[in-house]
Amino acid sequence: MNTIDPQVMAQAKEWLQPPYDEETIKAVQHMIDNDPKELTESFYRKLEFGTGGLRGIMGAGTNRMNKYTVAKATQGLANYMKKMFPGQKLSMAVAHDCRNNSDYFTRITAEVMSANGIQVYLFKSLRPTPELSFAIRELHCQSGVVITASHNPKEYNGYKAYWEDGGQLIAPHDKNVIAEVEKIVSLSEVKFEANESLITYLEDDFDEKYIAKIAALSLSPDIIKRQRNMKIVYTPIHGTGVKLVPKALKATGFRAVYNVPEQDVVDGNFPTVHSPNPEEPAALEMAIAKAKEVDADLVMATDPDADRVGLAVRNENNEFVLLNGNQAASLLIYYLLNKWKENGKLTGNEFIVKTIVTSELLFDIADKFKVARYDVLTGFKYIAALIKSLEGKQQFIGGGEESYGYLVGDFVRDKDAVSSCVMLAETAAWAADQGKSMLQVLKELYVEFGFYKEKLLSVTKKGQEGAEAIKAMMDGFRENPPAIIGDEKLVEIRDYKLSEIRNLESGKVTPIELPKSDVLQFITSGGSKISVRPSGTEPKIKFYFGAKAPLDSVENYDQTDEQLEQKIEAFKASLKID
Repeated sequence: MNTIDPQVMAQAKEWLQPPYDEETIKAVQHMIDNDPKELTESFYRKLEFGTGGLRGIMGAGTNRMNKYTVAKATQGLANYMKKMFPGQKLSMAVAHDCRNNSDYFTRITAEVMSANGIQVYLFKSLRPTPELSFAIRELHCQSGVVITASHNPKEYNGYKAYWEDGGQLIAPHDKNVIAEVEKIVSLSEVKFEANESLITYLEDDFDEKYIAKIAALSLSPDIIKRQRNMKIVYTPIHGTGVKLVPKALKATGFRAVYNVPEQDVVDGNFPTVHSPNPEEPAALEMAIAKAKEVDADLVMATDPDADRVGLAVRNENNEFVLLNGNQAASLLIYYLLNKWKENGKLTGNEFIVKTIVTSELLFDIADKFKVARYDVLTGFKYIAALIKSLEGKQQFIGGGEESYGYLVGDFVRDKDAVSSCVMLAETAAWAADQGKSMLQVLKELYVEFGFYKEKLLSVTKKGQEGAEAIKAMMDGFRENPPAIIGDEKLVEIRDYKLSEIRNLESGKVTPIELPKSDVLQFITSGGSKISVRPSGTEPKIKFYFGAKAPLDSVENYDQTDEQLEQKIEAFKASLKID
């Protein structure tokens, strides 16, 4: 049971001598002597770029986030930049979030890049991920890096790499950077000696450019003026939104913004929450308590790198309820399209975009306004890639994904919780100006388009064994798809790995015009959609359940909600997920 794979041991022994530092050598020797399981987890593979870049538990080893994996990734990225932009003067922007070691890993990144003769624009203190994306475009950089593990637990950190358009690396760049990293067989090939003359620090004055762009997104300055005293509670959950979200809200005209003092403390251990993930109800508990105390109308919480935002709004009983990512995205898109039409900005050449696992309600809304709409693979980098491909042809209005990430405007090319907080607050003000809550507007959308209810189930499978178990689950669903899901017949299978849609009734097969991805979607006779995909950033397999039913009146919301809840529970049971 304690036998160590020879390949793992060989990898580990390479880390027992210089140039690895004494602290690293001691940590690896300790694992060899005392913890063979941890040794295997630390060395059985190398970290790879997924939908969110390089991400892993911090510690010694090839499968861990540490000084050496960060330095090799940076050297590989530097080598690739030189190949792609031969003879050009190169530059990149670098930022970090609040996590433990984030500032240290950022410094390593800046030092290696500058040692390679590349100009580095380095944020002096922590900044939101979307501001990094903005900086790449604003400063005309060829690349960028932000050190963050987004909403993962405190043991994790990560390395998100961006390209010259401000979007995260996509094919072929992601795989090509990894190929460059793989070519580095010795740490002696990594240039560690910083060229300080090539490191320029970005200060608070750069924030003002970003805030000005966000404030310019506003579509309803008159409504904000009337609703400027709408009470908003905001929490950064110990992360990077602490300064910029309140500042952006106030720059747009909102005057009654309340913080949660305990969670304004920047701390990579996230002491007040079990997880700094705004998708989890517990992460908003302190903010909701503050909202009750000050009688607020809206609660917003952002994750550590401020690219996701969670919402709580009041219901008809004056109680706070959470909105999920599909609901918030639907409300945001509905508001944007209403105001674009009202302001005479719709020309027939605009578009919105969502990911394939996000609610179809967004498409229904776009169709109502005769606005083009697109689906992309899961991961906001694909939304950024679509925006880039349509530049000069169609104008991007907004987009979103079910995992609480949204974008309005195109000066950032990643999900942006700073601007989203502003535009969601504006959506709430627009509803209030009509004497409604955001929840009331949502219910009216369901009456018009049908009640869409979505739920996410994530099954965690850690380590090497977990990765194998996830692969086996995907293989099982592919080879033996269920004939019945709940009480609904399976009528269509969309296999994004095979790039095909199979109609099980007619036998017709049609191609999927998207990059290949390990995703399966089951479409039922009742119009329900169940998506299955391994996470690209976490040791999880994710099940996205989407059910739909007519809603004949707002008064029947609770009854229909319960019916759809039971339907989704039946879906879960029939798939036998453990």
